Amino acid sequence: MLFPVFYQIPDFVQRLYRGIVWRKVVENKKVAYLTFDDGPVPEVTPTVLDILKQYGAKATFFMVGENAVKHPDLLERIRQEGHAVGNHTYNHIKGWQLTTAQYMKNIRKADEVLHTTLFRPPYGRMKHSEKKALLQSGYSIYYWDVLTHDYNKQYSSEKIVAIVKRFTRNGSIITFHDSIKSKDSMLKALPQVIQFLQQEGYELITL
Repeated sequence: MLFPVFYQIPDFVQRLYRGIVWRKVVENKKVAYLTFDDGPVPEVTPTVLDILKQYGAKATFFMVGENAVKHPDLLERIRQEGHAVGNHTYNHIKGWQLTTAQYMKNIRKADEVLHTTLFRPPYGRMKHSEKKALLQSGYSIYYWDVLTHDYNKQYSSEKIVAIVKRFTRNGSIITFHDSIKSKDSMLKALPQVIQFLQQEGYELITL
């Protein structure tokens, strides 16, 4: 379940993967969802939070459990400022290399600190048996409608902004990364992205 060449996953592909949320339309509202993977880290996440606060935007942070353990102050700040927390496994594991039991054990370890039913698999990949186990355990699995590729060093902030402008639609789940790898281009792009979306009438809310 990985589509690295796409900025937006085609609708027909989204329909093939039952039980996974790629886009979330709210009746009588124009909404978009900013999501951040791989944090929290002190070099990036506080600045993301400052930007979100400046523009009155809310976001969902899919956290790596061990990062949340290392930085409980950031986990607390994210919650205190009205953002949502999602599970991104305990240490960013590759599900396709593990048994389903090992995968679920790692996710539950992360949930000891995260306490959430929102989940996104690292790399956007997991086995069907893992997806089934997650759904049976009460997790809601979120992928994305728009992938910014902010982790790619060849993508400038201008390119990231252009991707969001071109592909965002009502209900889009937009994926960024609050990681050191993505720091420079993502932090430059984020204020421009939020300004654009708000000018277009989108309400930026949590999953």
